Amino acid sequence: MSRTSKLPQNPGPIGIFDSGYGGLTILRQIRSLMPQYDYLYLGDNARAPYGTRSFNIVYEFTLQAVKYLFGQGCHLVILGCNTASAKALRSIQQNDLPQLDAQRRVLGVIRPTVEVVGSISKTRHVGIMATLGTIRSATYDLEIAKLYSDIQVTGEACPMWVPLVENDEYDGPGADYFVKKNIDSLLSRDPQIDSVILGCTHYPLLLKKIRKYMPSDIHVIEQGYYVANSLQDYLNRHPEMADQITCGGSTRFLTTEQAEAFQCQAAAFMGEPLTAKRVHLE
Repeated sequence: MSRTSKLPQNPGPIGIFDSGYGGLTILRQIRSLMPQYDYLYLGDNARAPYGTRSFNIVYEFTLQAVKYLFGQGCHLVILGCNTASAKALRSIQQNDLPQLDAQRRVLGVIRPTVEVVGSISKTRHVGIMATLGTIRSATYDLEIAKLYSDIQVTGEACPMWVPLVENDEYDGPGADYFVKKNIDSLLSRDPQIDSVILGCTHYPLLLKKIRKYMPSDIHVIEQGYYVANSLQDYLNRHPEMADQITCGGSTRFLTTEQAEAFQCQAAAFMGEPLTAKRVHLE
């Protein structure tokens, strides 16, 4: 029997994967827009962060997570992680899905974000603030160039932003220093920037600080809203996939770390208390 035939074929929840907590900001927006569906969130918190890891390791870890979510009945998985979307999505879509199950889908967060840039930027100068891994991958640069050859992209790696969020320091004075430092660095290299993509799903928790130091005439692009709308449009255009999603309005949370630690931190991202279960990926 092939591996494909062993996968659950009944409808299941939408799977959302992230290396840690950031994908919860994506889940929150998607669930707000489409509360009728069931959702299964998986955070690989025990091996986070992914931002400084190699392409091969990020691909390996992400594929493990996708296979796990497929095994839990998910026919559609969203990589709610920019690093995984940048370093693993294309390989999984092109090389692994045909072997696992050609009818299932894995989507990322970068393309939906890129698609809106053309209608937002007037100066055609766009900034990307993201993890070192995402910036080094140049995925945003490449994807923007495919759609908008006239847009100039400048990337700024923000290595301290994720640790600030995951250590509950996103509202503290230390966050002011690092947020201002990176914004100033980005704008000093291209003063014509009029739009900035927050290319990490952790960054919405820093939005208060970002808006404090970002000039008010610069449009700050948060991913969650655009990813949620893009997913809704995708399901409207692909009713055969929508039919493979259960509609019970439930959300379950899985983590590779201790469940209690995840629950405490994740509540800040979701804006509500939640219960999680620890799982192992291999």
